[in-house]
Amino acid sequence: MPPDRGAEVAFAGRSNAGKSTAINALANRKKLAFVSKTPGRTQALNFFDMGGQRHLVDLPGYGYAAVPGKEQERWTELVSAYITSRNALKLLVLVADVRQGITPYDRYMLEWLAPTGKPVHVLLTKVDKLTRREADAALRSAAAELATCPGSISHQLFSGLRKTGVQEAQAVIARSLKQ
Repeated sequence: MPPDRGAEVAFAGRSNAGKSTAINALANRKKLAFVSKTPGRTQALNFFDMGGQRHLVDLPGYGYAAVPGKEQERWTELVSAYITSRNALKLLVLVADVRQGITPYDRYMLEWLAPTGKPVHVLLTKVDKLTRREADAALRSAAAELATCPGSISHQLFSGLRKTGVQEAQAVIARSLKQ
């Protein structure tokens, strides 16, 4: 890992929720983070240098990646150590597939991070796969679920494919990287 200084925004979420796609859309780059349809391709902490000791960090996904249990345990330890002790971490972007809503794994991540006092911004991804009515209902459902979670949590709809919510998320991330 780079030295623990500056400002970092980390992207966490279920395998195949769209973390790498979100990073690419937010950085306005097509191939910054590797995108795969196969869950579990991100197997390490990937740091993307944004200049001035600022980084975006792609974390391994959790949930249903097709990898051995021991490998998933290693990822869990790696991510846990990073999010609970990294001083440079200013914001966790939790990427959740809007069609799945906030999963029990997402809640665990939020509960894990809460004692650090670090804010979370939830991207409800793949909104392009829903009608406007379905997206609005999913947003209300996620908002109700997130209201019961500990910590400072904001949320929004997002589509890396159609660029929905990209500017809003960029503004949240930019504020965190300036801290």
